[in-house]
Amino acid sequence: MKIGNITLKILMPLCLGGAILYWMYRGEDWRQIRHVMTDEMDWTWMLLSFPFGIVAQMFRGWRWRQTLEPVGEHPRTSVSIHSIFLSYAASLLIPRVGEFTRCGVLKRYDNISFPKALGTVVTERAIDSLLVMGITAVVLLLEMSTFGMFFRKTGTNLQTILHGFSWAGYFVAAVSAVAILILLHFLLRKLSIYNKVKMTFKGIWQGVISLKDVRNIPLFVAFTLGIWLSYFLHYYLTFFCFDFTADLGLGCALVTFIVGSIAVIVPTPNGAGPWHFAVKTMLILYGVADDHALYFVLIVHTVQTMLVVLMGIYAWLALSFTKVRTNP
Repeated sequence: MKIGNITLKILMPLCLGGAILYWMYRGEDWRQIRHVMTDEMDWTWMLLSFPFGIVAQMFRGWRWRQTLEPVGEHPRTSVSIHSIFLSYAASLLIPRVGEFTRCGVLKRYDNISFPKALGTVVTERAIDSLLVMGITAVVLLLEMSTFGMFFRKTGTNLQTILHGFSWAGYFVAAVSAVAILILLHFLLRKLSIYNKVKMTFKGIWQGVISLKDVRNIPLFVAFTLGIWLSYFLHYYLTFFCFDFTADLGLGCALVTFIVGSIAVIVPTPNGAGPWHFAVKTMLILYGVADDHALYFVLIVHTVQTMLVVLMGIYAWLALSFTKVRTNP
């Protein structure tokens, strides 16, 4: 049964991403894509983007170590960074498994509490989500007309979705959710794992509230801004690899970056499929030809995914030579 569940978790995201990519690239001339990569693309800008992709994950490792200190956990800097590298590579196989992978690495090599580490991951994700929401709001105001075209082109209409629910429906859904939570509470109390689950959530909660005790808040903010600025530059510099995107400007880069960041919420390996569709659609709205937009998203995503793989391999090799520390 467990093997079946693992297989399902691997196959479903792959099938979803693969189906979207097949639908987008069916009938494409792959010789032309190869020609763009070998004869038309400026690889210098792609290579210049790599350090920012690496530094973004290093910033994340440094920030994570900082959030662990208030809960009494002190992993080594190198182990923290390598765990981040490895977590992103692991998520290519099973989406979202990277969050657990990096907590497991710290537990394995520095004897860091897994629940507490997972709690700080929740904290980090909450902070990142708030930052992305803020950036999205600003970009949305600046590029309202372009977003409007995107929603019309993709058939997305929030008002129509909300009209599908009545106030009674919202009330019933809320009551049902509360009832399910209460039922789960009583069921867990009857199970032998109740205390273990309780302790796990206690550790997670400690990690969540640890942010208020971070010693250097300005440094935490600097790490957070550094992460997202590096992510953006890692993406933006690839615009200059191609003649058809080099002159699109900072506004287009911000819009497509935000849309792509939201699209990767869909659980496929590194957002493959949803990211391609979202970014390609926005590029077309900015005047990029359909074929050129397809080439851009395929090449950029593939190359940057390979960088994630290489960083994961490097982290795995580095951890293989790392001495296990029994006392954190």
